[in-house]
Amino acid sequence: MKIKSAKRAASFAEAAFEHYGAQLHRFLLRRLRHPHDAEDLAQEVFMRLSRIENGDFVRQPRAYLFGVASHVACEFEMRAGVARECITFDSEALERQAEHPGQVAPDDLAEQLDTQRQLREALAQLTAMHLTVFLLHKRDGYSYDEIGQKLELPARKIESYLAEAKAQLRMMKWDR
Repeated sequence: MKIKSAKRAASFAEAAFEHYGAQLHRFLLRRLRHPHDAEDLAQEVFMRLSRIENGDFVRQPRAYLFGVASHVACEFEMRAGVARECITFDSEALERQAEHPGQVAPDDLAEQLDTQRQLREALAQLTAMHLTVFLLHKRDGYSYDEIGQKLELPARKIESYLAEAKAQLRMMKWDR
């Protein structure tokens, strides 16, 4: 009985690799800094898939595969100590400081202006739809449903656009 379930698990992992291997590799390449890490993590994903005793219970194999890949990549980054720094930007505070420069240290003002420039350049690289969704959500505070109503799109599509925009912004080089 153990041999049959091992064969079924291996065949599920093999089928997933055959159908989605190239997509998985591209997915991991976009999330990681080094190509060799993507290859190692792809192996880890398929090792985890091969542990599934009955792949017949997986209703959406592609979604399951990419969910596992996302978790593996996140675990890898945590183990590697890759910390994501958040960039905060307050345009109103910057304007107040610009109006009263005597109260601001020159280095702080220069750093804030540089951050503003980098943010403007990063946002300019997004497509029009990604930028619109990102700004409506992050700057204006609209929910997915509210953005969907404004743009006449389903909330799931809004969620997808927002995730893609965040991923693009995360992958950009930020000067520190």
